[in-house]
Amino acid sequence: MNPVSSLSLPARYRGRFAPSPTGPLHFGSLVAAVGSYLDARAHGGDWLLRIEDVDAPRMVPVAADGILRTLAGFGFEWDGEVLVQSRRLDRYHAALVRLQVDGDVYPCACSRSEIAAATRQPSVDGGLVYPGTCRAGLADGKAARAWRLRVPDQTLSFVDRVQGEVHQNPLRDVGDCVLLRADGQYAYQLAVVVDDAAQGVNAVVRGVDLLDSTARQMFLQQRLGLPTPTYAHLPVVVNAAGEKLSKQTQAAAVTPSDGSARLALAMDFLGHPVPSELRGVPVADFWRWAISVWSMSRVPALRGVFPGDLAEIGNGARGVSGAIPAGNG
Repeated sequence: MNPVSSLSLPARYRGRFAPSPTGPLHFGSLVAAVGSYLDARAHGGDWLLRIEDVDAPRMVPVAADGILRTLAGFGFEWDGEVLVQSRRLDRYHAALVRLQVDGDVYPCACSRSEIAAATRQPSVDGGLVYPGTCRAGLADGKAARAWRLRVPDQTLSFVDRVQGEVHQNPLRDVGDCVLLRADGQYAYQLAVVVDDAAQGVNAVVRGVDLLDSTARQMFLQQRLGLPTPTYAHLPVVVNAAGEKLSKQTQAAAVTPSDGSARLALAMDFLGHPVPSELRGVPVADFWRWAISVWSMSRVPALRGVFPGDLAEIGNGARGVSGAIPAGNG
């Protein structure tokens, strides 16, 4: 099996933005929102909004409402109702049961410390490659803690609209991935596949920190009989240490009062320099211009970009290579 995502876009484009409410919207998330929004609108398509709160222990109760207010304040207009993952646990359960019936998943008794003791092989997404301890069955006296997807030992390939050709052997590069965690939480990899299909998303634009998750998601789509969208992975904003902006790295929140000036910085970051006369116009006027000039071909094919000064995106920014720990989206 060797899935390949074509660069050709669907006739009716349906994109989405899927933030995780672990804190307020920061500049890195705004960049992803701008890129996905402009690509949808430039192709005359729909732009959907999804709150990815399936990882309950990490969520901040008031953050989702704050994110929605911030997006609206910057002039984003989404289509349809906002989908909230925490209200869809029955859908993830149904998908997992199907995989169990088909033999595509298996119970795993391994703790993180046991995995660390069994292997030192790094995974492409920043963890350790699962060594397959429970693949052939649970050892005597061991109880299941989680359920893992049985990934193939072969190279899966696709063409990303920004990053180009991508090749990954999921078994060797990541190992069998968890779909139901030991704490009873459904994993992002399962939820995102189920939800993209349920919303009819056929064009995914998101941060490059999720590039290394894509082959697994495409394989999971095939096992569940779901369609595969096109993918475009944008460079992420990183700090001086090469870390993706996040709540953990104390990323500052963006405020709608910054208006088109802040949106212009995001456009600069994505390879679309904004004329000085447009940096203070009303956001509605800014969006009309931005949609008219947007082209994914101008987005730099980098993993991360560190601006010398995060308040001056586009001035002296330099590329960052290497693995960036994955988030959601």
